[in-house]
Amino acid sequence: QVQLVESGGGLVQAGGSLRLSCAASGRIFSNYAVGWFRQAPGKEREFVAGISGTDSMHYADSVKDRLILSRDNAKNTAKLQMNNLKPEDSTVYYCAASYSSGEYVAEFGGEYASWGQGTQVTVSS
Repeated sequence: QVQLVESGGGLVQAGGSLRLSCAASGRIFSNYAVGWFRQAPGKEREFVAGISGTDSMHYADSVKDRLILSRDNAKNTAKLQMNNLKPEDSTVYYCAASYSSGEYVAEFGGEYASWGQGTQVTVSS
């Protein structure tokens, strides 16, 4: 399995931006799709965005106008740029990796075998 370490969360005012990073090790990174999820206490895990190994990008409709995905397979990293953040975006964000060829990006968390530790995003009003 690929191992994932996240960074980049923090406290930001509404309307601000954060960039989350997901560093991978252990396998050929380009063979994996990377998904970003969030889960608030008492709520189900929610797919936010995902990027395939071939840079096909998928965004949840609720956030697609405010997010930008990227990845650098040479550096084994994926990033999620979040703009115009809102208080309701406050929660823990996770990156996950799924062995996947081509442009496929899973939106169901159960299809991801590797998960990062999560990073807290807090948006103040």
